[in-house]
Amino acid sequence: MDNIGYLAAFLTTVAFLPQAIKTIRTRDTSGLSLAMYACLTVGIVMWLLHGIHLGDYALIGANSVTLFLALPILIIVASNTLAEKRRLRAAAEASRQLDRGL
Repeated sequence: MDNIGYLAAFLTTVAFLPQAIKTIRTRDTSGLSLAMYACLTVGIVMWLLHGIHLGDYALIGANSVTLFLALPILIIVASNTLAEKRRLRAAAEASRQLDRGL
């Protein structure tokens, strides 16, 4: 059963790698949800803590690596989401000012 745990940990971590690399390189998060990445990151932390509590090296290793990949993506998604909200607010304000001037 330990080997199954290690294989599962390896496969789920490796599966996450291409998305992480693409997002970190391009900073394109247009298709990613802030709520989903926040939940995912909190879940990874919880699995990591659970693994530490059990002394399960498969859980500790996989979730440490996945957290290392997910945290920067969460930060990029949050940053892009906030920047987009600011941009939309600024555009709406500019539109209101144009309407007042006409």
